[in-house]
Amino acid sequence: MFRTHDCNSLRKGDIGKEVTLAGWVNVTRDHGGVVFIDLRDREGLTQVVFRPEEDVELAKEAHTLRHEDVIQVSGRVAARPAGTENPNLATGSIEIIPNQLRILNRADTLPFPLDAEPQNEDLRMTYRYFDLRRPRLARNLRLRHAAAKATRDYLSSHGFVEVETPILSKSTPEGARDFLVPSRITPGKFYALPQAPQQYKQLLMVAGVEKYFQIAKCFRDEDLRADRQPEFTQIDIEVSFVTPEDIFAVTEGMLAAIFKATRNIDIKTPFDRLTYREALSRYGSDKPDRRFGMELVDLGATFRESSFKVFRSALDAGGVVKAINAKGFAGITIGQVDELTEIAKLHRAKGLAFIKIENGEWKSPIVKFLSDAEKKALQSELNIEEGDCVFFAADKWAIACEVLGRLRLRIAEIQKLAPAAETWDFLWVTDFPLFEWSAEENKWNAMHHPFTRPKAEDMALFEAKKFSEIRAEAYDVVLNGVEIGGGSMRIYEPPLQEKMFEALGIKAEAQQSQFGHLLRALRLGAPPHGGIAFGFDRLVMLICGEQSIREVMAFPKNNRSMDLMTQSPAEVDPRQLRDLGIKLASEKLEGRAPSGPK
Repeated sequence: MFRTHDCNSLRKGDIGKEVTLAGWVNVTRDHGGVVFIDLRDREGLTQVVFRPEEDVELAKEAHTLRHEDVIQVSGRVAARPAGTENPNLATGSIEIIPNQLRILNRADTLPFPLDAEPQNEDLRMTYRYFDLRRPRLARNLRLRHAAAKATRDYLSSHGFVEVETPILSKSTPEGARDFLVPSRITPGKFYALPQAPQQYKQLLMVAGVEKYFQIAKCFRDEDLRADRQPEFTQIDIEVSFVTPEDIFAVTEGMLAAIFKATRNIDIKTPFDRLTYREALSRYGSDKPDRRFGMELVDLGATFRESSFKVFRSALDAGGVVKAINAKGFAGITIGQVDELTEIAKLHRAKGLAFIKIENGEWKSPIVKFLSDAEKKALQSELNIEEGDCVFFAADKWAIACEVLGRLRLRIAEIQKLAPAAETWDFLWVTDFPLFEWSAEENKWNAMHHPFTRPKAEDMALFEAKKFSEIRAEAYDVVLNGVEIGGGSMRIYEPPLQEKMFEALGIKAEAQQSQFGHLLRALRLGAPPHGGIAFGFDRLVMLICGEQSIREVMAFPKNNRSMDLMTQSPAEVDPRQLRDLGIKLASEKLEGRAPSGPK
């Protein structure tokens, strides 16, 4: 056999045993002819000592070993000499005295050292299989496995059935751009890779599965950022004959099981809840980070009769005046002011008003417009003290909330307000709007997806087509300011689903061509049902303490959606394109002439 033990299993109780280990040369040290090797496998490290006085030829061969050579060593387990033990290493009390060394494979010059964080991410992605040998990434993959196993174990123990759904599917309008796959057998027609198994899992409810889950691959052809990839994984759940409370209970139990399995943490349940409007009003975000204060305060009553035109005109137009108090931020620099002003303008604010309190003085161009009564009210409402800096937004409610919400997060970053110790703040956000208006398209779109159910108490508003006022029976679960999952109760009545499509501007003919399979299924006895889906990569990212989902995926794409390791996407053989009936455009794309057949 290649080995009798792994590199993390030998202890004092094994002294005197003959063993065989195999792995990579992690470190090699030459101490006056005596060669020390730290042998590594995925489980850990074991020290191997080659002494010339015990075997001259073996020690000579050990001198040729380099980092990342793959070797097999047989020998005797011995106690480390007194004073040389390593208390930071599980195997730090023993060493191997070898009688046999077999070099299984030599490593070429390494692309980067494994004991330091590579600064060039493209280089890391090119040699990703090598990068994954680093302990941090190896740990991340194992935590990911533990999270997936805990998910399957928990849901299976609660009667859920894991069902795989197709990867080759149909392109339907669901929000993001589809990846299309041409069909060779039916020229001119295309499959789409699934953005999510949404329609399939609803069809499984019609099929009577009742409790479905899947750890599913999903695909979206969209621009990337730290927590987004063109292909990603989600925990997908759908259940029949349930209420939102049932979904909340399953979710909280599953997440508790995942955190116990991965981090041995007992998370607090049940989770707190905020409505969508409460979350925006208090934190300026529908995925609020509550690990620090700085809540938004409504100042409408304070400035309702104000002589300050900026505030008064916003209120008279039906808007709001809101503020946040950044405690201890009066030392804000000019550069920080400029940055925060740009953030405010980027999110549709006309400018940024703020007041600094320094040496007992309120410093701001707007102070002269405020009455003593208004200043006194501000001090009380915002708990203003020496060293504080207050930021204002006077605009429509949605704009004011978003602007201050964005400023709140950036100020928290600058001030490092998030707790250093790990804090796990789970939160449900409920009662989202059913629709959102697209000025660009001049139409209403579904805020989540077109199968989301209106709240029962808002059905009269739906019938009256008061789309801006209708709430959805939808919910998101948030962790430390990151949305990790979202779901809803679904529409299961064909007439209501058709009305929903009509509200979204999908005409009858398009309904049949795009969603006919679903509408037909709903007419064959669809049960009430609902579900939720979790961004599995994003959840594991938080568990691992990483800032990007790329660090918890084995082979991710880079920020240009490229796999530098395999050099994909890549050109294909012209014969493959001919088989598919595809001809590349002759026009220049992005300033470059296309290669391949014309």
